[in-house]
Order: sequence, then structure tokens, then C-alpha cells
Amino acid sequence: MNQARLDELLDRFSHIHVLVVGDFFLDKYLIIDRRLSEVSLETGLEAYQVVDVRCSPGAAGTVTSNLRALGVNVTALGVIGDDGQGYELKRGLTERGVDIAPLIERADRFTLTYTKPIVRESDGREHEIQRLDIKNRSPLPADVEDVIIGHLRTLVPQVDGVIVADQVPEVNCGVITDRVRAEIGELALRHPGVVFAADSRARIGLFQRVIIKPNAREAILAVRPDWSGEANPELARECGAELFRRNRKPVFLTIGDQGILLFTEAGCEHVPAVPVSGEIDIVGAGDSVMAGIVSALCSGAEPGEAALLGNLVASITIQQIGTTGTATPAQVRDRFRCLEDGQ
Repeated sequence: MNQARLDELLDRFSHIHVLVVGDFFLDKYLIIDRRLSEVSLETGLEAYQVVDVRCSPGAAGTVTSNLRALGVNVTALGVIGDDGQGYELKRGLTERGVDIAPLIERADRFTLTYTKPIVRESDGREHEIQRLDIKNRSPLPADVEDVIIGHLRTLVPQVDGVIVADQVPEVNCGVITDRVRAEIGELALRHPGVVFAADSRARIGLFQRVIIKPNAREAILAVRPDWSGEANPELARECGAELFRRNRKPVFLTIGDQGILLFTEAGCEHVPAVPVSGEIDIVGAGDSVMAGIVSALCSGAEPGEAALLGNLVASITIQQIGTTGTATPAQVRDRFRCLEDGQ
């Protein structure tokens, strides 16, 4: 890829529309100032004092934030609760310019929430303590599945791409249930002009007819469910090839600071990561890679070009410490110039 080709792809981003379907979380950060701690009169335990609260869309919401930063038009399809966390999540998505009209609100479901307390010690150091998770522990009701499938059938013909964000590990308790996953596969078959790509923490090997983006551990477990140990590159390559053989759709297998192993009909191609220096924060890196890959594919990129663009985006987001980073087209252009210049 050269600069002119990159510019051509990036210039198309504002003209494409991507549907993100899956598990939208609220990331809620509680900033605790240890110097203000009190002792509870009732329990004698330390009472942490929260001095700031920061909320942002997480999981599928991280993908939408990355897409919007790249200039892509985005619609969100998921299920949230009729609660305060749902209000904060909708506000965060709306502020980023995401179309939230298809979001389904239910009084009988929680808004998925990761509450992350950050303790600020007296010397100014900050560190995260035990996270508090709010998730639904019961299967998604059948009538909600019906609504999701109905929205998918209506929306897919209107978009250029669909990103599936399957974040909840508990079987059928998130948005991407067995029924919804099967419907996505059928829609991909009926709409070959739409780019479908899936990311899944626990079930990447169950997707059919769609592009998949596992990391090394996810790919290995999809092929060898009883595996445990270190995710070495050789085993990851073997399992990535098997996932492609089963599905016959491109596999973008992320391998951390080594980049991406891309599996297509042409075989396996290693697309190296973009080198960065200094402190990094890899939280959300996979979501930024996905946003870059799908945006590029919807704009006419070849799979290898899309993998490079995904790596470029991730190289920018991981340098944003303590927050879920995003990258703009201008930043991507600058990073590519540095890569060409060998900096």
C-alpha cells in the first residue's frame, strides 16, 4: 500500500455505514481519592470517597467509538436495561454520533456494566482495584431474539458492513444467542455485497459465512477446546488455518505485538504490527483493529490492505494510556508516513 491508496480508502470512510450488533457495555470509572477516606461508623471499614465518575461505551460500544472516530456512519443494535446505566450508555453513544434507534430497552434486563474503581493514592499514583461486573445471568427471552432478528433483516440491506460483537461468555445470555448467530449466517449468505465480521470471546468457531477476528487464544480454543498453556505462534497459525478451512471466509488472527496472521484462499500472510515506542495500554486494541479492518473492507480494500489499516489504527489507540483510545483518519495518515519513513 502507498500513501495515495491509503488516502483513497480513508476518504471513503465517511460514505460508508456499518451496523454494530452485540453486547454494549457501560464502562464506569470511579476515581477514588485515598486522602479523603473515612471510617464507617457502622462497620469500622474504610469508606472510599469517589471524587470523579467517568462513563463511556464499552465492548460493542468501543467498536462504535473507533468507527465514529474514523468518520464511519454507525448504527447500534443491542439490548440494554431500563436503568441509570442504560441512560449513561445511550448518552455516550449519542454524543459520539451513533444511531441508537434500534437499541432495545427492557425492564427485565440489566444494562451490562463494568465498574472500574481507580484508587488515587496520597503520592499521586493511581491503580485499579477489583472490578464490579453487572451482567445478565439468564438466557435472552425469545421475544427479544425475535425483535433483534427483525431489526437485522430490516437493517442489513441498508448498510455496507455488519460487525458482530459477542462479548458475554455465558451461553445465550448476551445478544448473540444461537438463534441470532444462525440468522447472521443466513443474512450473510443472502447479502454477499455486505461485509460481515465477527468477534467473540468464547464462540468464534461457531460463526459461519462471516469473516472472523480471533486472537491466538480464541483461535486455539475454537479448534482445541481442551487446550491449555501458552498460545505459541505455530499453534495459532495451525488453528487459524483450520478455522479458514471450516468457514472459507477470511480469518484475521491477531497475535499481539507481532500483528496479524491473515488466512484467505491464497494461504497465510503475516501482516506485521506497526512499531511503537514508550508506554502502551492494550485495552480495546482488538476493537480498534476490527474497526479499521471492516472500514477498509467496506471501502474496497483487499484483505491484506485491511489488515495493515487495522494495525495502523491499533498502533495509535494503544498509546492512549488509561482510556479506551480511538484514531482519526489524520492520525492514521501520519502514522503511515512514519512507517514509510522508517521512524
